[in-house]
Amino acid sequence: MNGSAEWLPSLWKETFEELLDDDNELDHGDQWTLNFSYTQGDTLTKEERKRGWKTFCHSAFGNLKCPSCSKVWSSAKVTVLFRYRLRGERGAVIMRPFGQACRSCHDDTYARPGFSEEEVERAFLRLWAKIRRNCYGEMDDNDVGGEPPHSKNHSKPHESALCEACSQGICRLKEE
Repeated sequence: MNGSAEWLPSLWKETFEELLDDDNELDHGDQWTLNFSYTQGDTLTKEERKRGWKTFCHSAFGNLKCPSCSKVWSSAKVTVLFRYRLRGERGAVIMRPFGQACRSCHDDTYARPGFSEEEVERAFLRLWAKIRRNCYGEMDDNDVGGEPPHSKNHSKPHESALCEACSQGICRLKEE
């Protein structure tokens, strides 16, 4: 299993800072910060849109561990929701990882996903492509518009009944 089955906000924070420092992915002289919200949804109010907020939903490969029975499993369809905006010279990203329920326990407890460093980097690179286009007006030939290849064509179907994002009407995979 690649990556931890534990939710590690520090991995996301450290990777965010390292990528900003090393790669200059958002090299416009603005200060960007990352925070977490475990309740945010994907619907923006008119007021939020006026204040510049946008959303980006990413499907990632994650590992999960049931908080009740400790069963561990992997999923190529973990939903990660980002809200982002640039105001003046300050950029803000707020992220929410969505969990999955354990198939064995059948309770309403959602395990939060853990991710590999490579998967975290992939999510940020896709987010930054959106930020460059939507906040800075850049069009990038290398813009990764589609999902990464591993997120589709997996043999296991998406189990909407176990998906926290589906339960809130956010998951883009619920039609599958």
